[in-house]
Amino acid sequence: MRGEIAANLAEIRERADAAACRAKRDPGEVEVMVVSKTFPAEIVQGAVDAGQTLFGENKVQEAEGKIPGLDAGLRWHLIGHLQRNKIRKALPLFEAVHSLDSLKLARAVDRVAGEMGLRPQVYLQVNLGREESKHGFQDDALAAVLDDLLTLEHVGLVGLMCIPPAGPDVRRWFSALRDLRDDLEVRSGMKLPGLSMGMSHDYETAIEEGSTIVRVGSAVFGARSKR
Repeated sequence: MRGEIAANLAEIRERADAAACRAKRDPGEVEVMVVSKTFPAEIVQGAVDAGQTLFGENKVQEAEGKIPGLDAGLRWHLIGHLQRNKIRKALPLFEAVHSLDSLKLARAVDRVAGEMGLRPQVYLQVNLGREESKHGFQDDALAAVLDDLLTLEHVGLVGLMCIPPAGPDVRRWFSALRDLRDDLEVRSGMKLPGLSMGMSHDYETAIEEGSTIVRVGSAVFGARSKR
């Protein structure tokens, strides 16, 4: 299986580079994050052996049991919803959180990070489709709280993240997140370079629309078993 994982990663990186070139972007601007949720450490090790160093997990509890069993030099990002009662456990594990979805949560992360002497990178999750099943700021509400978010001292605001509605017009949602980011930069005068968007089935489109970090899991490891 490790040979298959290595081959899948090589293909993903090749296709990601090609997508960046089609958009006249530097392929070095795009990171591939391998989403390791539900896969045990021994499977994840196959990706590590193939040179992968950046991984994403959805749940703090699963990450607590998995990360210590893998190389200490790996980088871990939290891409799932962060509950406030898990912040203190999450911050030492993850260099970045992609799912800040409210001002209240952002302030809580900032407070705990300050107490722990940490400075995590954070992405603001935007619920572009206003789906009840998903977390995130609504796009028109984000500008209203941006000034408050920019006052936080112990988090590094990197950019925006989205999980777009399912359907054939995914490019529309990716371009909408990019346009929202551009608008927020103009409003705030602050650079927000990160766009966390694109998964196994649409990462090439996301890169063409400006993604700086794509989240691929099943394209590397195969289909997840249902729990």
